[in-house]
Amino acid sequence: MKISAITKLSRKASDSLVLAYFAKEKFSSHLFFKLLKNSEKRLVEQYFKNNNFSAKQNEVKVLPRVGQGKILLVGLGEKGKWNLRRAVLVARQIVVVAKAEKILQLSLPFDNFVVVGVTDERLGQTVAENAVMANYEFTQYRTKPEKVFSVSSINFFTLAKSYQAVQKGTEIGLIMGEQVNLARDLGNIPGGEMTPKLLAEKARQAGKQNKFKVRILDVTEIKRLKMGAILGVAKGSAEQPRFIIMEYNGGKKSQRPLVFVGKGVTFDTGGLNLKPGKNMNDMHLDMLGGAAVIAALSAIAKLKLPANVVGLVPAVENMPGNAGYRPGDLLRSMSGKTIEIQNTDAEGRVILADALTYAERFNPEVVLDIATLTGACMVALGLQASGLMTTSSSLQAELMAVG
Repeated sequence: MKISAITKLSRKASDSLVLAYFAKEKFSSHLFFKLLKNSEKRLVEQYFKNNNFSAKQNEVKVLPRVGQGKILLVGLGEKGKWNLRRAVLVARQIVVVAKAEKILQLSLPFDNFVVVGVTDERLGQTVAENAVMANYEFTQYRTKPEKVFSVSSINFFTLAKSYQAVQKGTEIGLIMGEQVNLARDLGNIPGGEMTPKLLAEKARQAGKQNKFKVRILDVTEIKRLKMGAILGVAKGSAEQPRFIIMEYNGGKKSQRPLVFVGKGVTFDTGGLNLKPGKNMNDMHLDMLGGAAVIAALSAIAKLKLPANVVGLVPAVENMPGNAGYRPGDLLRSMSGKTIEIQNTDAEGRVILADALTYAERFNPEVVLDIATLTGACMVALGLQASGLMTTSSSLQAELMAVG
């Protein structure tokens, strides 16, 4: 997908125009209304007067239009309730409808999305990022992937004074959205293919494409480092573990790095404490912490951020093989501390123990570990929020601020 800011108000035959309205707003007040033919203006007027469109939050009506493009009437809801979250939901809905209607190109006025207290750059980034994410489909295993439709381009019309900020924001948002989709791609690969070896190879490819260093430690090197926690979890699987080390150096040499640690359990059966069969097919997703770290390093490198960042991913399978670790076993971790295993389905925190010990080598300023540690988090918070635990209130505030 291509996303750009433009300052020239114009109309191409292939463009589909987005006319977004707050509730009770006059239909003729929209900036794009002047671009419509008289017959189209009358059609918009009819939709308003006949109550076919009331501008409710996320309401979208698709009108026919002379030429290849279409007209989308989009509801923004009550103006007094407009905020960044609502802008995100509307941006996603526009792209979802555009995909369903097989619309290739969209034009919409950026001013429709302006949120009080949010800079043009941040708004441009947020809207672009969510548009790219809404355009996502996983097609790798489709018999006929050519039939999958995607929106190819979005133009944000903006005033000249806002152009640079909006354009910069959309460029950042495009990169961020693409890397979120990279993490999705990695997670969507079935467990039979997404082995620790393949996850390591995907990290290597990302490093090559985005110019950051990647080292892969195989089982011999993991043994040499005495990473007994990782080795213990991996024992039951025919797939050998990998330890992925990624480094991006965009800051000063004296600058202490940020270290991201991502859980990379490429398939989790629960081990000998076997999971219920009902939802086990989703357990290829247990490496999404690792996928998020790979995608984060890719985004940081693409954006050329002035920081030093390290990504660590312990990659294993948790299988109930005859050599698998058992409840009651004692594993000696890299730190020298022993870990008593009471449940083999608590493998995530076990492998993270070795990764966090390895992270000490970098003398990090901050360590962030990202993991699908427990379904209890979803029981507590549902699908609306992620769990966050930290020893730093200032770091908590920063993480909460960026969402």
